[in-house]
Amino acid sequence: MSVDGRQARWEQHNLERRRVILTAAIEVIEETAPGHEVNVAAIAERAGVGRTVIYRHFTDRSELDREIRVAILDDVWARLLPALSLEGSILQIIERVVAEYVGWAAEHPALHRVAGAAEADDDNPLEQGLSMIAGRVAELIETAVDLLRLDLTGEQRAALDPLAHGLVGAVFGAVRRWLSRPVPEPSAEVLVQLTTASVWYLLHGHARALGVDLKAGQPIEELLASALQ
Repeated sequence: MSVDGRQARWEQHNLERRRVILTAAIEVIEETAPGHEVNVAAIAERAGVGRTVIYRHFTDRSELDREIRVAILDDVWARLLPALSLEGSILQIIERVVAEYVGWAAEHPALHRVAGAAEADDDNPLEQGLSMIAGRVAELIETAVDLLRLDLTGEQRAALDPLAHGLVGAVFGAVRRWLSRPVPEPSAEVLVQLTTASVWYLLHGHARALGVDLKAGQPIEELLASALQ
């Protein structure tokens, strides 16, 4: 086998070992009671490796924790991004995205807690993920603005991005607060309904101020078709 072949095989082995360690860490986190530390020894035992092996693949605990958050959030975004398709009415789209997120959070409260525990910085996986989702939302809004031929000022158009980020951040904050309560109340179903309504009211209010009367049950295709007539 060539040197390059051995190197590729070794790199693949390392990637697989990292995946095993991260999967083990996520399993341990989900089984650990709130307030209790998830130690490296428990992760190593679940992964079937020695504690020192973990630090051959992660430089320190900080890197391990960051990669755990990345793995958790990759799963969240993989569920949310497909829900952001332009299918159904605006209200249905909002409800679909919110329901996916709340459903995941209700199924994995410990993972949600860990994912949101990092301090804000330029390399924070949570901030990067929220920014990605908010960017997609802003793109959808900008597309709707253009297709509906809305006459926005330069400042109004510039505000679409920060407003989308604020909207996504508010939903995340509401769910994080909901999960932090001793008993998550109201029920997940009610939280989805109320959060969906809050987002709808905000979008409907802004649209109405711009002269567009959005209808909750109107399919996106119908709305856009009417705008192109």
